[in-house]
Amino acid sequence: MPGSPTPLDLAFGLLQEGRLIEAEQIMLREVDTAERTHGRGSPQWAAAQCDLGNVLFSSRQPDRAVECFRNACDAHPPTGDREAYQDHLTYRLNLGSVLTMAGRLDEAETELRHNLQERREFYGPEHPGYAYALEPLADVLAQRGLLAEARQLIEETIAIFWSSGHERVATALALRAEIVLAAGGAEPVFPHLGQLPDEVVEQIALTATDRSGRHPAMGKALLADLAGALEQRLGPDHQMTLNVLSQLANISHDAGDEAGRVEAVRRVLAAYDRQGRPEEALMAALGLAMAQDDAGDTEGGLRTYEQAHARAAGLGRRDLTAQVLRNWGLALSAAGRAAEAERRLREAVAEAEQAHDAELLGRARIALGLFLQHEARPAEAQQMVEAGLSTLDVAHPDAITGRGHLTAIKSGESCGCGDLAGAVADAFRAFVLGKLPPDLLARLDVAVEDNDFKIQVELRREPSEGELEHMNRLFQSAVAEFRGRLTSRA
Repeated sequence: MPGSPTPLDLAFGLLQEGRLIEAEQIMLREVDTAERTHGRGSPQWAAAQCDLGNVLFSSRQPDRAVECFRNACDAHPPTGDREAYQDHLTYRLNLGSVLTMAGRLDEAETELRHNLQERREFYGPEHPGYAYALEPLADVLAQRGLLAEARQLIEETIAIFWSSGHERVATALALRAEIVLAAGGAEPVFPHLGQLPDEVVEQIALTATDRSGRHPAMGKALLADLAGALEQRLGPDHQMTLNVLSQLANISHDAGDEAGRVEAVRRVLAAYDRQGRPEEALMAALGLAMAQDDAGDTEGGLRTYEQAHARAAGLGRRDLTAQVLRNWGLALSAAGRAAEAERRLREAVAEAEQAHDAELLGRARIALGLFLQHEARPAEAQQMVEAGLSTLDVAHPDAITGRGHLTAIKSGESCGCGDLAGAVADAFRAFVLGKLPPDLLARLDVAVEDNDFKIQVELRREPSEGELEHMNRLFQSAVAEFRGRLTSRA
């Protein structure tokens, strides 16, 4: 029988559902409990701070996570307690890693060099525990352009992990590939894949895929090399090959290479068709249609949407059919084919209603409402957008877009496409108000200036200490939740 989930398990489960406020509150209670029971600075309190830091980092709040990891590091373990000291080494490694991800490379290097020395004294220079700090330090040095030293450290890392048979050799090999590529020259980026076990090859691919988004141009070059190597090593239809190709398509878009994106998606689609995997092929076809449209091949994209619709009909899945129809209708609208667009968008709403999928129904209704607004039919548009908003979470990207357009409709303006910042601010305000006592605030003003939130609060009554702490944390979490929406596509 599996054990009961820990508070950290519950918190990460909530994060996966997008409920970051509740996730954070679980871990804050654990910190408070550890402090009351064991004392501030105790090993238990440091462990709770580390768990809170992991949750905050996973919810896109790296600066607050850094504060938690610093707290954990400052809680010195009892003398002679090896287990507590090992935990301390982990906290400092986490601190250096989060500083790296936050782009605070000078601080990251300082913490990682400190951690490396601590680990050398504790484990010795040939132990995997020492290599755990070598690898992230090599990463920081590579990002700072110190490629020679980075290469030296990553080769040392690989040697230690390899000699000990440690699984982390895969992540080190992935980082080595980045360093080799950054240095230029004719050296192979992924040598000797044929000599590695399948599980190591797959872990290299997972690591490279996860890291590729940090620098799109380099990530695209790296994944292109990796995709070719995986096709030879694992085969063109292996799932890991297809995962890398899918990420290559995403990164190619980020890097402005739409033709490369189209080619990558075509390879994925062909592989799913060869394997007789119709649902995966349908999703790849939708991706291909979007890629073709972004590449300037409007007619090609519309033909692919038509083919995707036939695929969805063959599957008998109303939810997939609704998704295809929504995207197809939007593409037709952008192409100036209004009558066809309206027909497909109305069909999307009807299919979503039959699918009993509240989120999909909301997205389909808002897409149709925005189309009607652009066609100068404001009364119909308002009705449809309001219906769409009623089934979507306030923080959903489509809800934010719909709210911006609804404001424009009600004020008699022609469109709300250009006021993403205002829509995000309105959604931010609704999100916060929905999680505070209704009698606490007399006024909450939210504005977006220079891609950041400006918040003004007027209290209706004096809050308790707990309410004030909750409100401050709520604002911090809301900023993390909505900041990404400011640059997202409508």
